[in-house]
Amino acid sequence: MGDFFELFSRSPILFSSEAFWLLTLLFFPVYGLLFRRKSMMVVFVLLFGFGLYYLSSGILLLVLLGRIFIDFFLSKLISRSGSRRRRRAWLAIGLVFSVGTLVYFKYAGFLVADFNRMFQANFQLIDMAVPLGISFYTFRSVCYLVEVYRRTISVPDSILDYAFYLSFFPSLVAGPIARPGNFLLQIRQDKRLSYNDVFSGFWLVMVGLFKKAVIADYLALYNDLVFGNVAGYSGLECLLAVAGYGIQIYFDFSGYSDMAIGLTRSMGFDLEVNFRKPYQSANLSEFWRRWHISLSSWLRDYVYIPLGGNRSGAWRTSLNLLLTMLVGGVWHGAGWNFLIWGGMHGIGLVSQKFVLEKMPRVFSLRISRLLGGVVTFLFVNILWVFFRAASFQDALLMLSRIFTAADFEIFPSFFMERQLWTIVLGTSFVLIFLPDKIMRQLEARFVRARWFVKLLLFCVLVQAILEFRGETVSPFIYASF
Repeated sequence: MGDFFELFSRSPILFSSEAFWLLTLLFFPVYGLLFRRKSMMVVFVLLFGFGLYYLSSGILLLVLLGRIFIDFFLSKLISRSGSRRRRRAWLAIGLVFSVGTLVYFKYAGFLVADFNRMFQANFQLIDMAVPLGISFYTFRSVCYLVEVYRRTISVPDSILDYAFYLSFFPSLVAGPIARPGNFLLQIRQDKRLSYNDVFSGFWLVMVGLFKKAVIADYLALYNDLVFGNVAGYSGLECLLAVAGYGIQIYFDFSGYSDMAIGLTRSMGFDLEVNFRKPYQSANLSEFWRRWHISLSSWLRDYVYIPLGGNRSGAWRTSLNLLLTMLVGGVWHGAGWNFLIWGGMHGIGLVSQKFVLEKMPRVFSLRISRLLGGVVTFLFVNILWVFFRAASFQDALLMLSRIFTAADFEIFPSFFMERQLWTIVLGTSFVLIFLPDKIMRQLEARFVRARWFVKLLLFCVLVQAILEFRGETVSPFIYASF
């Protein structure tokens, strides 16, 4: 009986697994029948989502359920309290529960290990897996409690509605981070599922699958080899792995977001766009307005602005930017690499602000955007080394080999040995710079197309996935955060 409560599946049932899509085929017919019966629909989606979560995480489902009950109970107390001091106290308790649980599961092991190393101690923690999606549902939890405190949203009448928001299965594991004000209103609204919504959502799911299962997973085959043994590869090979990882993480994460948004749209709900061609950005600020938009806006609204934003002078603004990006770095993982990655982005944002304010415009707007875009693209991709490398030492070794031992004469032999990988990498660079207008036109044509055209395109996609997939399915990069 004890095994029943174990974490018995080491491969979560996510968008990258066949089991998920088989279960989804069973889900949608029932969902369609219950969509207009809101209470039954909510219960059905909750049971389906909790079932998926349990199959992936076992008893750790209790952490998510506990968060739902504690948040809802405390939000009632916050809402009913007339005294601002009392409301603030209940909010503080809620934030301690919410953020404290995240810190314990995600960072306690790292902090204790560092403490033991520094002081030759031997403290030990119970070895537990990190609950799936805890970072993302913690952000939604904090957002909900703060907005109830600010009285910008009302506490839903039913705890089931809050559970639906916090544990909504398409976006539970890796976002986007939905805001409660918009999402909670959608649950009970009287809306019909339209043909356009269903097939527009299906198109986004197909695009996301192509990004993840064809491009990102195939590029990962080589990238993982290099990052796993940096010393065994030349500077050029390391450089190509860094370029490959920059493309891989974008297609992997934006692919997940596309699938989450697409599934949600096919269910009659709306999630905000999470990526807007970030590698086309002309500066670092623009990059963070286009990359993982739901996280960037969350950090702005719940970290940067409460710290004071840009209201207290240049030095305080710079400090607030740096602290915000350090929080963003630490959120991504328990390790010095992530802290360095976030700190370097903070320094980049501060430097950009200083340069733009102090340097007069010398070039035309078009040339400035081009030069800024090149610098931003190189800066972001170089910093991915710290994000991906197994250790700080590996990151420094990789950068050292790139800048001191990049022998470009071996590229022809590299191309002959990894011809398809190089072609996929080059094609991916073209795709990331395609105008959004082209993708919108393709989506509109798909929605209008006859059923057999849709089926043919789907079959082509499945065949491409089978041709490019490795021996194992790569997990989503952001599922571990």
